[in-house]
Amino acid sequence: MEAEYKNWVPNGMMTALTASTAVLAAGTAAAVIFGDRLSPTAKTVLTGALGAGTAVCGAMAAWSIYAHGKFSYNGTRKLSKQIVEGTAKYIDLPDGGVGLDVGCGSGALTIACAKRNPQGKMIGIDRWGKEYASFSKQLCEENSDAECVKNTEFYNGDATSLDFPDEYFDSVTSNYVYHNITGADKQQLLRETLRVLKKGGTFAIHDIMSKSRYGDMEGFAEELRSKGYEYVELIDTTDGTFMSGFEAATLGLSGSKLLIGKK
Repeated sequence: MEAEYKNWVPNGMMTALTASTAVLAAGTAAAVIFGDRLSPTAKTVLTGALGAGTAVCGAMAAWSIYAHGKFSYNGTRKLSKQIVEGTAKYIDLPDGGVGLDVGCGSGALTIACAKRNPQGKMIGIDRWGKEYASFSKQLCEENSDAECVKNTEFYNGDATSLDFPDEYFDSVTSNYVYHNITGADKQQLLRETLRVLKKGGTFAIHDIMSKSRYGDMEGFAEELRSKGYEYVELIDTTDGTFMSGFEAATLGLSGSKLLIGKK
């Protein structure tokens, strides 16, 4: 049995876009062949609309196939795996320590951190909403079993209001989660995650931290330092750290940054 971490671009998306492109292309061809039954203006409008739809849908289908290949754990690029393992290396647990992965999805980051810290335990939480119907608590547990990792636990949880007391965990982490939470103040989400981190605990949070989404993150890092955090660093992961600038731009990941440090 192999772990199935799923792809950030679902198979269903590729299938639907490809099928839609084919249908629109067929409609365009039919409009060209049989359009003489219409007035010249109607034929022009119809073929133009169908042709434009075919082009747009085809471009989206091509992008989804390209992105799926980049993110695939079984592909040649394995970008998702590189990001997960690159984030996990910043998480350190003491003997008997417990870490938290917020928005664990299919469990990839939770399991990667657990592998690196066999002396501790990792807890992954997620709401597993309908937007990501193929992700579930059961899938996380199955993936952990497939990886022969026993020091993980998974629970339903809400990133906007964590059901844990202050300074409960020895490490906290998250990967590409908060930008998906519409309407939420992203810096406040970070504060909520760091609320449950113990003094002296490590953190590594990766997301699309563009100014339009997160505001002034350099200012936020300075805010943490002013509160006594031992170490805070903001790493641009689109400079070759995890991906190239071109990959980030074509995959919609521009602005990706990793916030790491020690409380």
